[in-house]
Amino acid sequence: MAACMLTRLSTLSVRQSVARSMPRCMHSTHQISSPEIHSDPRMSILMELSDTPGALHETLKYFWKYDIDITHIESRPTKHDGHFEFFVDFNPSASKSTNAKLMASIKQIARSVLVLDERKVPWFPRHVSELDRVANRILDAGTDLQSDHPGFNDPVYRKRREGLAESALQHRFGNPIPHIDYSPEELKTWEAVYDKLEAFLGQFACEEYLKILPLLKEHCGYSRNNIPQQEDISRFLQKRTGFTLRPVAGLLSSRDFLNGLAFRTFFCTQYIRHHSTPLYTPEPDIVHELMGHVPMFADADFADFSQEIGLASLGASDEDVQKLATCYWHSVEFGLCMQQGQPKAYGAGLLSSFGELEYACAPYRPAGDTDVKPELRPWEPEEAAKQTFPITTYQPVYFVAESVNDGGTEE
Repeated sequence: MAACMLTRLSTLSVRQSVARSMPRCMHSTHQISSPEIHSDPRMSILMELSDTPGALHETLKYFWKYDIDITHIESRPTKHDGHFEFFVDFNPSASKSTNAKLMASIKQIARSVLVLDERKVPWFPRHVSELDRVANRILDAGTDLQSDHPGFNDPVYRKRREGLAESALQHRFGNPIPHIDYSPEELKTWEAVYDKLEAFLGQFACEEYLKILPLLKEHCGYSRNNIPQQEDISRFLQKRTGFTLRPVAGLLSSRDFLNGLAFRTFFCTQYIRHHSTPLYTPEPDIVHELMGHVPMFADADFADFSQEIGLASLGASDEDVQKLATCYWHSVEFGLCMQQGQPKAYGAGLLSSFGELEYACAPYRPAGDTDVKPELRPWEPEEAAKQTFPITTYQPVYFVAESVNDGGTEE
């Protein structure tokens, strides 16, 4: 399936092009694990139906006719006016001929049908409430600091991290995200990073990002002297694109993080980097989440694309997740696109790091405190998936797409 998906990605714009991936951007030493395997095979399809009375009923009746159980269904509008996409996960019949009849019947009604695959799959959530189970399968507790972490020897900082981690672990679906009173020291750290980023975002961020940022300032309290509350951001995103934030205590596996995207849920850390090094963090923190990721989730096209990534991850094999993880790194995390003849950043790892943002996009040198220039390559998913990358230094290679949002849905 990975090869098939990469072939499809090569024909699409960035919004449509990455399917399955790695989660937290900055330091992904994440394990790709399959803790549970279903003994029963599953089958998934992505179909496009017209938005007319009875269209979905006419399609679903064939599942009933052939006695096939649907285990999960998701819908969203498409770029084609008057049409909706439906992701359907189901238990296929033991009879191949019955499955063939089902697909033939659906294809007579649907504008398009993409069979994702038929497989024995790892466990995956089938309702957004099951993300409660996913959220607590962290690879670390958000407090397991390495000896070289700036806050390793700071007991006050470590205690603060422990408190935020415990709060995230207690969070449950349907509850509001608790208000966090950030300390003057934490606010000062946020201010230092915010001011540095503001100086470069206007020059090097993509148009979509720059369109959303003023709305976040207006509706969510984004400012240099205020760390926005995640509940406010979550409500704003839900109204615009249907996305919500979900507190998480630490790093998740790629599989678990992406499963959240399938339900338009972004797992979000709540701690901030240590105050002694406000312009450096060895891990994703709230600056990365709120300044890097959140603005793009408020863009409708990018939100659709992100959910598509998540849907593709549901039940994917470890091999497929691993193959496409690197592709995600080079796009959603460190991707560039061409706008007005210049490379602009849409990747969260760049948008939350003023030094690497300048290094990746500026035509002049020195940039990002270095005279070195990165290599810019055209966006090719097959090539990006094979490109190795460092996790503690600037990227030596960036992939540049023609656009973030252009292009229609293709099968």
